[in-house]
Amino acid sequence: MKYFKLNNGEKMPALNFGVFDIEPEDTKNVVLKALEVGYRSIDNAQVYYNEKEVGEAIKESDVDRDDIFLISKNWVSNAGYEKTMKAVDKTLKDLQTDYLDLFLIHQPYGDYYGSYRAMEELQKEGKILSIGLSNFYPDRLTDLVMNNEVVPQVNQVETSPYFQQWEAHETMEKYGITHQAWGSFSEGMDNLFKNPILVEIAEKYSKSTGQVILRWLYDRDIAIACRSVKESRMKENMDIFDFELSKEDIEKIKELDRGKSPWLDHNDPETVEEFIEEII
Repeated sequence: MKYFKLNNGEKMPALNFGVFDIEPEDTKNVVLKALEVGYRSIDNAQVYYNEKEVGEAIKESDVDRDDIFLISKNWVSNAGYEKTMKAVDKTLKDLQTDYLDLFLIHQPYGDYYGSYRAMEELQKEGKILSIGLSNFYPDRLTDLVMNNEVVPQVNQVETSPYFQQWEAHETMEKYGITHQAWGSFSEGMDNLFKNPILVEIAEKYSKSTGQVILRWLYDRDIAIACRSVKESRMKENMDIFDFELSKEDIEKIKELDRGKSPWLDHNDPETVEEFIEEII
């Protein structure tokens, strides 16, 4: 496994195993298999509703807790200082651990400033080793950085060949924030895996199109959160460190960029209303 060094000196695996949309009854066995295959980071969230099962898997695993980079995220219904403090305690209890390696604000809505103040305090106490954000785009990210004591260690945003996030990445680089990608495969939308450009590049390196996408992210200095319930795909997703894309190939992939998410616009007022309704 390769690692990214965060701006506070902590190390985060380049590949993080996500448990989004995995049913609670399946989560424990899937996480155990991921750890057995070699993943050393679990990307979780309160709203995935399977933190307890992730905790059970880690408890039963032969891998020491200190060797696992454990991530969770604070949902919008827990926005604000007091709610975040309580939510973190519940997350720690459900995960059966006394600290988190990384804790993120899941969405840039509600009183996320209050949440961030709570996270800064919890980081000083050692309950959270690294703090960060999810789905914060350049404007909100810059505002938060300039109005808080601690620069976030990570910002997790949707990043895929269809939505390449060059501007967002540049802003994160400016502040020394590690860019982590979610939704890298766009759920296979619009035949992504059969795209002629990706297929041509994959054949060149004797890899799958999925491996080319993950390597493309890694070559851009972007950490990755990816998931699969299949052991074969888990192994395939990890097998990306024995080749490197040329600059020419990276330029070819740029042709696929649509400049927007295939399914969710965080700047759309209707999207904002939907998230705020969860707080109210």
